[in-house]
Amino acid sequence: MLTRADIGVIGGSGFYSLLDDAEEIQLSTPYGPPSDVVTVGRIGSRSVAFIPRHGRDHRFPPHRIPYRANLWALRSLGVRQVLAPSAVGSLRVEHGPGAIVIPDQLVDRTSGRVQTYYDTSGAVHVSFSDPYCPSGRAVAVDAARSGGWDTVDGGTLVVIEGPRFSTRAESRWFASNGWTIVGMTGFPEAVLARELALCYTSLSLVTDLDAGVEAGEGVTHEEVMKFFAQNVARMRTLVADAVEALPTERTCSCGSALDGLKLPFELP
Repeated sequence: MLTRADIGVIGGSGFYSLLDDAEEIQLSTPYGPPSDVVTVGRIGSRSVAFIPRHGRDHRFPPHRIPYRANLWALRSLGVRQVLAPSAVGSLRVEHGPGAIVIPDQLVDRTSGRVQTYYDTSGAVHVSFSDPYCPSGRAVAVDAARSGGWDTVDGGTLVVIEGPRFSTRAESRWFASNGWTIVGMTGFPEAVLARELALCYTSLSLVTDLDAGVEAGEGVTHEEVMKFFAQNVARMRTLVADAVEALPTERTCSCGSALDGLKLPFELP
């Protein structure tokens, strides 16, 4: 049985079949239990831990996901690199359903979510100017292009509180700012990963054009889920390809994100 993993994947329940020789591990953290049991297994020669972001029965809406517990659980298993596939809406008509966006920037439009581990015992200011791992991004872009995806290298993900979708006015406002895609789960995942000195890479599947991008009835939950389900097998392949291509030794700056900072507790 594997009790440690090098790489973490946070995604939907359709990713369970991603892993070979899989075992389930029940974990507790100082921030409560993660979204569900953690499944640990292998993809090729790489050991991987998988957490279903919303729980296997999709019981956690975006604003109730135990983000801190999820990232802490992964690090406690030895994970240092995280891949985060998710469904997003596009703010650009040229990036329609079926495109894969590997964003390089993030805008937080959530409210009320706990977004730090360092909320007591003094301030710990972690650099977040570039929210995503450059090495992970390069690997994800190459894997998507090799897999025949319509691949967008870079762009800004704006994360909204949810669980409702955007109004047309909000969508048009996001687009007018030059932002690329909109989702509900990419924050605080990304900043919590940085606060644990983890590499974090978003693989964003465009499932729809957001409400203000074109005329029509606007996006629905059923449409998003149906489109993602139709593409989940391809997404599993993309994630597996990216896992196997991630570097075995980190040379990016993510691992040194906490250097020189006085932390109020020891990391797992």
